[in-house]
Amino acid sequence: MHPNSERVRRALADAGCDAKIVELTDSARTAAEAAAALGVSVGQIANSLVFVADGDPLLVMTSGANRVDTARVGALLGAVVKRADPDTVRAATGFPIGGVAPVGFPAPVRVLVDEDLLAYDTIWAAAGTPHTVFETTGAELVRVTGGTPAAVRAESS
Repeated sequence: MHPNSERVRRALADAGCDAKIVELTDSARTAAEAAAALGVSVGQIANSLVFVADGDPLLVMTSGANRVDTARVGALLGAVVKRADPDTVRAATGFPIGGVAPVGFPAPVRVLVDEDLLAYDTIWAAAGTPHTVFETTGAELVRVTGGTPAAVRAESS
């Protein structure tokens, strides 16, 4: 198992989650790729998107069917929210873009979980590489990340 995925497995286990890491043959770098590889709807893919909110990293776990409305998230947090650059993503999470897991960070990061993910019986999230994922539920994702469910979807999604 790749060291990033092993870090995710340990973080999940430490949080009391026994999710199994699944290695995919094809890339799961995008929600559409992951959904196709897993045979699920794109909405069941939990995208890990990193932003900066007034200088602090912010992870938004959004449904693959949605786009994040940064103005909406900013209003919710009372902060200016901008997309993080690749160096900021890696520094905040320890993962490269395309494989950012929702757990296993070098330091705590604030997390918002798209409330639309809570509607699915199962969802899939990245496990540290573009080829690894794990199955969970929206409620479990909120629990293991310490995240806050929130309306983050852009209205055009």
